Amino acid sequence: MQVRRLVTVLALALMTARCGDHPTAVAPSLAPAPHFLRWAGQSAPQFRVGNAVAAGPLSLDQYAVSFWAVRGESRSAQLNYRDALGDTSHPFLTLTITDPVLLPDSTELAEGDSVLVTVTIDTDKVGVTLAPTGLQFGAAANLVIAYGGADGDMNGDGLIDDTDSYIETQLLGMWYREGGDSEWERIPATHLLEEKSFLVELPHFSEYAVSW
Repeated sequence: MQVRRLVTVLALALMTARCGDHPTAVAPSLAPAPHFLRWAGQSAPQFRVGNAVAAGPLSLDQYAVSFWAVRGESRSAQLNYRDALGDTSHPFLTLTITDPVLLPDSTELAEGDSVLVTVTIDTDKVGVTLAPTGLQFGAAANLVIAYGGADGDMNGDGLIDDTDSYIETQLLGMWYREGGDSEWERIPATHLLEEKSFLVELPHFSEYAVSW
């Protein structure tokens, strides 16, 4: 089934627990590159603004949403997509930031200082780029990214069968890379199988994708 997605952007004030340890890349796969999970359908997903309630300036331009992250305050962006029947309740991404501490140019943020964060959705594979790339956190940012938009076709062959079930339960994970010239690496993530999503604690920003 071809999925048409409508991003609903919601900035919330959320309380998040502080995390002690930062994730690091786990042992790379034997494969030279990951198998990216793709959005269902033959065309790029179509994103539009549904509604917005902002805890600070927030905008959606094409496939990107921006909001202000403030050191010492919890800020969150939630994105949903619309299916072929028009249901807009399907979650795609939730990003919660409490403690941005260091800009990519090594400028340290004081309590109450803010930085403009941008989430750019990949319209081909199920993934996002979080900017500014290299923004670092004291308490890790929390990223939840759902892969239901792949419609169960994990290997992209147009069929949903036991192979897809095996990939989802045994192989699927979260991968990242620092930039376009760097290699993809698998990172630790909690697989929420019933919700078809992954929870990742981020020490810094880069590019992320659901892959196997």
